[in-house]
Amino acid sequence: MCPANCLGILQFAGQYFCTKLMERGKLYVRHHFVDLLTDSSEYVNLTITELLDILKDDELNVKSEEIVFEAIKKWVNFLPMKRKIHLLELLKCMRLHNLENKQITKMSKWSLLQKDPECKQYMVEIQQLVRQFLLEETEGGNDNYSFRPRIPYEILFAVGGWSAGSPTNFIEIYDIRADRWLLSTDTDSVPRAYHGLCSLRGLIYMVGGFDGNEYFNTMRCFNPVTHEWSECACMYYPRCYVSVVMHDERIYAMGGYNGRVRMNTVERYNPDKNQWELIAPMLKQRSDASAAVLNSKIYIVGGFNGQEVMCSAEMFDIATNQWSYIPHMNSARSGVSLVAFKNALYAIGGFNGYTRLTTGEKFVPDSDSRWVEITEMMTPRSNFATITMDDYIYIIGGFNDLLVPGSTTINYVEYYDPESNEWLDASSMNLNRSALSVCVVSGLPNSREYSYLGRLSNGDTAKDIELQEG
Repeated sequence: MCPANCLGILQFAGQYFCTKLMERGKLYVRHHFVDLLTDSSEYVNLTITELLDILKDDELNVKSEEIVFEAIKKWVNFLPMKRKIHLLELLKCMRLHNLENKQITKMSKWSLLQKDPECKQYMVEIQQLVRQFLLEETEGGNDNYSFRPRIPYEILFAVGGWSAGSPTNFIEIYDIRADRWLLSTDTDSVPRAYHGLCSLRGLIYMVGGFDGNEYFNTMRCFNPVTHEWSECACMYYPRCYVSVVMHDERIYAMGGYNGRVRMNTVERYNPDKNQWELIAPMLKQRSDASAAVLNSKIYIVGGFNGQEVMCSAEMFDIATNQWSYIPHMNSARSGVSLVAFKNALYAIGGFNGYTRLTTGEKFVPDSDSRWVEITEMMTPRSNFATITMDDYIYIIGGFNDLLVPGSTTINYVEYYDPESNEWLDASSMNLNRSALSVCVVSGLPNSREYSYLGRLSNGDTAKDIELQEG
């Protein structure tokens, strides 16, 4: 199944009552809707009933309702005289939760919409509704269809960290469609901080870390479908302040601190064999560094070697099992986060030995071979978590000693738009914490359980879902 043929397969399955194939087709369409808009010649031939079923789907994978609007335009414009009678019904499929008035104003300029008095009035009404929603901070629950956020395709899990002077096993889930942090009761038995986290085959792997007494060589695995934790094979070495990445269905654990020394050793985990193997060590000892994968190569930057905060960076060629240096960053950074986005690496924040940083820098391998500064974050921080979602780079929690020198963990979240080179605010976590780790799991069959809409549909209130501060 692919974007070019998925709609045809779905129609075939419905015509011949192939229930399992129809479910597979629906799942594929909702997850790959944006791709099929570009690649499918079948889209414009959908019936109005088929299109409404797709656009009304709570789990439709669109990062913005502007995509839904463009999908409506594409379908109507294919046969405008015949299809314009369906325009109002289609417009009501859009969710208003994250729409801004400037977006609605732009939509309202569509000539076909301007010629329809009912549609024109509807756009005026939803502008007023959105304005009222923002002013009153309405909950946007499932009692009002238009304000129901969709269920995200990508679910972000934030696990563990350091809070109120000790490690925690606290788990929060971020619903990017609702911009809400939700509490989870699926906590592991042992708290830990300064660990690594990654997702593989729909499972979440938690690597190494520290519980305040013990430096772990263990790896724990969480299944978001069964809500169960299990133990995996242990690493060769204990590692906290560890850097962890996943590539080609293998997990890499690099450097860290074993309770005695900062390490340069690297291990790779094979989930099929439940086995770790030692591979080529890094050129430098590093803890509190950060790693990312770009174009099938692993990059690691910054960190602390036991004596100094580092600005050096290395690249691992998986094919040759060799490390080599790449250009130094402009600033020394420990507690830094490295993110790969499109063709570039972004090193953000950290501690330079004197202060927490707001600065970030960008490196494009095989181009100008130097790091270039980007716009500074709003909040200085180190030992935070970072993830890419919806073409943005999210910065989550961390350590910031501006308010209380030497002792402040934070819950602030902001995100970076590489296209515009600007930072924007997102909702804060419920719990202040640093040394946490996050990962994203995509396409969960039970994603509704991990969504704001799903919690509200179960009868929970906002107070049930979120920890109320103050």
